[in-house]
Amino acid sequence: MSSSNNWQPKLGDKFVRRPRIRLHLRRVLGVPGLFSTAYGDIGSSIYYALGIVVVVASGATPVSLAIAGIFFVFTALSYAEGTAMLPEAGGSASFARHGFNDMVGFIAGWALMFGYVVTISISAFTIPSYLGYFWEPLKISPTFGTAAAMAIVLILIVINVFGIKESSLLNLFLTILDMGTQILLVLLALLFLFNPAVFVERIVNYWPSTPNLIFGVAIAAIAFTGIETISQMAEETRRPQVRSPRALILTTVAVLAISGGLSVSAFSAMTPAEMASEWAKDPIAGIAHALSFAIVPGQLAAEWFSEPGAQIVVAWVLGMVRALLPLLIALLAATILFVATNAGLMGISRLAFSLGRFQMIPPAMSRVHSKFKTPFIAIILFGLVAVLLQVPGFFMPNLFEHLGGLYAFGSMLSFALAHLAIIALRVRKPELPRPFRLGWNIKFKEREVPVTALLGLLGTSVVWVVVVIMQPYSRWVGLAWMAVGIGVYYLFRWRKGISLRQAADKPEMSVWDIR
Repeated sequence: MSSSNNWQPKLGDKFVRRPRIRLHLRRVLGVPGLFSTAYGDIGSSIYYALGIVVVVASGATPVSLAIAGIFFVFTALSYAEGTAMLPEAGGSASFARHGFNDMVGFIAGWALMFGYVVTISISAFTIPSYLGYFWEPLKISPTFGTAAAMAIVLILIVINVFGIKESSLLNLFLTILDMGTQILLVLLALLFLFNPAVFVERIVNYWPSTPNLIFGVAIAAIAFTGIETISQMAEETRRPQVRSPRALILTTVAVLAISGGLSVSAFSAMTPAEMASEWAKDPIAGIAHALSFAIVPGQLAAEWFSEPGAQIVVAWVLGMVRALLPLLIALLAATILFVATNAGLMGISRLAFSLGRFQMIPPAMSRVHSKFKTPFIAIILFGLVAVLLQVPGFFMPNLFEHLGGLYAFGSMLSFALAHLAIIALRVRKPELPRPFRLGWNIKFKEREVPVTALLGLLGTSVVWVVVVIMQPYSRWVGLAWMAVGIGVYYLFRWRKGISLRQAADKPEMSVWDIR
């Protein structure tokens, strides 16, 4: 027998156990970083949401946005409790997995993935309209506009496969510039365009049918695209139990205030019919265009000041504002929407990371490139789906409206399951620590259930049903997406011998740092 088989440990010997390699994300973000990234996503939707809603809801657009804003508050509160309780990437998919099982978690995650894909598609689809300020065919030609939108997504797919680093400082700078410009636009519109009587008249005269009003509320959900962002970045956040809820609340307040101000500004600048026909894809550019005609430098300077010197200075300032505002909006909107399109692709990376970690999707879909350290298959696959959704733009005049319906389909299903999961976690796992706990509760089986989550569940569920009933295009495309996903999930789990509902063990995979 060899001496190696007779080996015995001796005093002083050291034993080293190699640790399991865990997937993890670097915790580097604070409230400013979270807020800037989230507002960049949510704020970008303001540049096209008004146009989509007015196409459907016409004069009831401000009302539709207000009702959707209430649901947005309820959803943000549920996400605040869930993210503080479960600070891991995944968002609604993570909440549903903990609250129910892997099957429900996958359904929430797959619906959320659809929302990301549509966000990529619609953000890129509206960029050419804003760039039409520089070359008009991009705005008025479906061929040029759709081709440019597809090219934007394809370019970003390549960039993300090779790897791109997010910069918190750049995000913060763009957010400050974006918010500052939007606030300036609202103030100028209130000063030069707003007339209460005209505003009310445009609401009353263009009031839609009841079905359109209801569908308008559903479509208005797109104004709050990106609420998942903070939750998806929980594993990259320092002290997420505290900072994630703060960032969610701060983002909610900012978005509601600015989106409300811009809806008032838009209705002051043009009629709903004008917005729907001429400025549907670039409504903020429509506000800037109206302001450039409303601001008459010499006349206003003479009305405000009697001294010639002051009149000259004020006239020059107003002239610069009138000349530069449309240019600034065109450049800023295109930049913000480009960043939002890229953020959608990066969101897919994070979500694929989360779903793959818990064996909810085949390993190939979350496989990381050996050189570039990116989930290249997920980026290419879902990015190409986003491009495919844009193809009807060559021959379908109302694709813009349909894309809004598709987003509502995915997001409302995901949000409804998030609310339901928060309620289930209160009932099934009351022992979990909740650094941020929702107030205003009612008793159910001796458990406290948040009323805001119940109202949010009711609202998002009704909106989802409305989309399914009223929008055949959204219904069949959305249901086909869900059917394909559930089919892949079933086959993958069946081949791996894993229960559809039972939580799978985390696989040992190489470390993937997403930044």
